Amino acid sequence: MVVGIAGGIGSGKTAVSDRFRSLGIEIADADVASRRVVEPGEPALNAIADRFGPDVFLGDGTLNRPVLRERVFQDASERRWLESLLHPLINQWIRDVLEAAPSPYAILVNPLMRHRDPRADRILVVDVPEETQIERAMARDGVAESQVRAILASQIGRRSRLSLADDVITNDGSLEDLHCAVDGLHARYLEAAALSRP
Repeated sequence: MVVGIAGGIGSGKTAVSDRFRSLGIEIADADVASRRVVEPGEPALNAIADRFGPDVFLGDGTLNRPVLRERVFQDASERRWLESLLHPLINQWIRDVLEAAPSPYAILVNPLMRHRDPRADRILVVDVPEETQIERAMARDGVAESQVRAILASQIGRRSRLSLADDVITNDGSLEDLHCAVDGLHARYLEAAALSRP
């Protein structure tokens, strides 16, 4: 059984998936995949270098993700090009992790989810008010509000995201509150996974 986690930037998807991981659940995270497929030596990195030049690289040859992010969010055609390069590679990485998962169920973290992900049996949405998303993302990434708003604008809207949900965690309390919510869902998912086995 696969549970898909969706939530906009700054919603707390990582805190939720970290808690599931601490409970022994395999996590396939699209953000992790997006970093893995552009590590030094990966073919995608060469294509990015050819397209964007040396400005999007750090001195050690790794991708300067904030600079690249700023470039592609200023130009929709460049964002589409980058997505067409990376998405197939990211999807293959996710498929490999899910197929090899040893846990009773697995978590698929997909921040770009715009519709029900066919790889997921259930969708868990991590929900917070938009202003909270903006504050958290600015604090975490050290970026301008305008850049966070541009990222928000490129993601599915809050109402549409909630319409996909089988389960919702409202992440506007303490970390302890969040962990309690995850623990409750974990118990339910274990039961559902046991029932779904032939």
